[in-house]
Amino acid sequence: MTAQRPVVLWDLDGTVLDPAGAITEGIAEALWTCGFEAPENLERFVGPPIGESLRRFTDVPEGQIPQVVSVYRSGYLTEGLERTRVYPGIMDVLRSLAQRGVRQAVATQKPERIAVRVVERFGLTDYVETVAGAADDLAAPSSGGNALHDKPAIIAEALHRLGAVPPDPARTVMVGDRSYDAEGAQSNGIDCIGVAWGFAQPGELEGQCAALAREPRDLAHLLLPYTDAAGSA
Repeated sequence: MTAQRPVVLWDLDGTVLDPAGAITEGIAEALWTCGFEAPENLERFVGPPIGESLRRFTDVPEGQIPQVVSVYRSGYLTEGLERTRVYPGIMDVLRSLAQRGVRQAVATQKPERIAVRVVERFGLTDYVETVAGAADDLAAPSSGGNALHDKPAIIAEALHRLGAVPPDPARTVMVGDRSYDAEGAQSNGIDCIGVAWGFAQPGELEGQCAALAREPRDLAHLLLPYTDAAGSA
């Protein structure tokens, strides 16, 4: 049987992309526009679906959540994306992995239709084969219970699209900035490399990730055990 080619899955916001306030300020503006107070620590909103964060961290009534989400998304797709940038050094990592034949995909909790637009806008389509995202901002997580996120299902979908099911844990890894990424990776039997430049709360990634990249250039050697085909054959 032919061994799977190495696979790297990427989160978007806080990992590949620096929103530069596009998310946190956009959420605050949407709340104020709709007549609600913005809670403290809006960085908690970066990661899980906006609708679920509004349910958990604000007093917005269920019936008005779609309005807040709509106002937020409208602003994000205009002013918000203008402020967003790829983190310095990340494009070099994406390019290097692609040149070595590593398969790459995005696994994000952004709505997939928006994530695809974002990936295209920032020129990432040259490096990633597919973009797996959430159904929309309002859908409840499919994992049931009190789950705030659906990252396990999104990662599973990305792996399915790549034909990497079941994944080879020696050749497959997730890269992300939140515990949601680590939990989603673990649910699919693969490691997660955490990144320190994103939106994790203090101590959030401790004990969750196989390794922690302090800056983008650290990823080159941290990803090598998973992507060096000769070493893992």
